[in-house]
Amino acid sequence: MQQPILAAVDLGSNSFRLQIARVENDQLYMLDGLREAVRLAAGITEDKRLDKPAQQRALSCLQKFGERLRGLPREAVRAVGTNSLRVAKNAPEFLQQAEAALGFPIDVIAGREEARLIYLGVARTLLQTAGKRLVMDIGGGSTEFIIGNGLQPLKLESLYMGCVSYSVRFFPDGKINKSNLKQAELAARSEVQAIASEFSKGHWNVAFGSSGSARVLCDILEQNGYSAGGLTLDGLEQLRVQLLKAGDVNKLDLPGLKPDRISVLAGGYAIMYAAFCELGIEHMQPAIGALREGVLYDLLGRFHHNDMREVTMQQFMRRYHVDVRQAMRVAHLADFLAKQFLEGRLSDEELHLLNWAANLHEIGISVAHSGYHKHTAYILANADMPGFSKTEQSHLSLLTLAHRGGLEKLRGKLDTQEILAEAMALRLAALIYRNRGDVDLPAMRGRFSGTKFHLVLAPGWLVQNPLTEAALLEEMRQWKVLGVSMQVVEG
Repeated sequence: MQQPILAAVDLGSNSFRLQIARVENDQLYMLDGLREAVRLAAGITEDKRLDKPAQQRALSCLQKFGERLRGLPREAVRAVGTNSLRVAKNAPEFLQQAEAALGFPIDVIAGREEARLIYLGVARTLLQTAGKRLVMDIGGGSTEFIIGNGLQPLKLESLYMGCVSYSVRFFPDGKINKSNLKQAELAARSEVQAIASEFSKGHWNVAFGSSGSARVLCDILEQNGYSAGGLTLDGLEQLRVQLLKAGDVNKLDLPGLKPDRISVLAGGYAIMYAAFCELGIEHMQPAIGALREGVLYDLLGRFHHNDMREVTMQQFMRRYHVDVRQAMRVAHLADFLAKQFLEGRLSDEELHLLNWAANLHEIGISVAHSGYHKHTAYILANADMPGFSKTEQSHLSLLTLAHRGGLEKLRGKLDTQEILAEAMALRLAALIYRNRGDVDLPAMRGRFSGTKFHLVLAPGWLVQNPLTEAALLEEMRQWKVLGVSMQVVEG
């Protein structure tokens, strides 16, 4: 029997990476990897837009990745976008082209979710020893810090500084002098200072550096005799002398410095040096794993029905004191209705999202009962939700906002048949279970065609439930606002 294949695509702010692995039981065996220095962060303009040259570099790379991924099922591939795609104002337009080039959806993930996945990738490649570890990952546009124990991340943080963005900001022409190096270091130290109370020495036993910046700095220190092994503060200070002596990154001739890292070395160095100073790091070991490995292992968890998103949903239900029985009633009926309306056209992923939305639709009650669906939608759109992408959180937010109240606020947002059917299913489920008790449900069947919903209930049920009948009549009027017709009949 052929073993399943999984693939992860990391759309980093410096490099795009593709990693392909074979699944055997609960282990991954790496088969192939591709990397291209796209320098996406270098294409972010002052008004926070991704310029055309950067877009073209990215699309060209994704077309190559797409060729390598051709033939893999959608559920076996996950592509994630990081800081540059989080901050670029024109990211939504670009992502449409990017997904077409790659042939797979792209999830833009939040900074702390990126940190969680990085830690997962690093932890899976390390011996499981006792004690807490610090993991630092300098990306092209952001730097993640994680404290964890074993496979479990305990503290997560993402700071808006990266080797590409800092190199462009402080060393735009490649020149290095005491002034701009000091400015870069102070800017980075100011960022790190904000998390120093929780991430400084004393909160962890050993430090690891993942990503290209950590590895190239380690190679330089070791191969030039500045360190006997790994990264040290003394070694970094010796490298600082060499950077200033050269005065230009393009004039550096140091063993261990790879050509594709030259343009981002100074920015990465400043961030690493600042972290050593502010967090009291004395020694850091390079780590093999990184974001792409974390994405693969997270995907493996979903493959084995051990989905982090399910864990997060359960945690949110506990945190916000959700009425579990009511959530289960609504989720079960919403699932049934959605399948009826779309006759099996919803994917497993879409059904999962509908289920999570149904289970979480009342978390806003913990804020205030009045308008609680708005509070729910805000929490789901903005909270840190491990395992969920920003797109998935937006989907949950939209469904829960739509599950009650007027529909005028959703004009233009329920823009596909699938999302219309999911919203209708969740609204009807919440409406029918409004008394928050078990209901003797009638036999029912539904269908959906274009913008027309048709729901057939067992004869006599509406007469026995006049309050629900009145609510359904109001529901018909609500949907007319969006140009959608809804018909409920008995038969």
